[in-house]
Amino acid sequence: MHARRTNIRWDRVGRLALLGTLVVILLLYLSPAKHWLQQSSTAGAQRKELQELARENGQLKRRVHDLRDPGALEREARRLGMVRQGERAYVIEGLPR
Repeated sequence: MHARRTNIRWDRVGRLALLGTLVVILLLYLSPAKHWLQQSSTAGAQRKELQELARENGQLKRRVHDLRDPGALEREARRLGMVRQGERAYVIEGLPR
């Protein structure tokens, strides 16, 4: 009997199997890498927002401190156009700004 000879190159099959395994592994890493990038950008935006809120908080604390001054309430009321009881309010128009 004659032994049948196959033309299968097993070294190429092994390389293709290894390459296929590598592609599958890379595909499995795509989703976590995408999520990591999204979280990184989200964290950056949140850090920026935190800095803005901290700055605003500092301004508000200074304003609270300034308003504790005894004359601050009267100055604020006059800035809003209020007058004391018994005072006359005058409106002057046409002044250059």
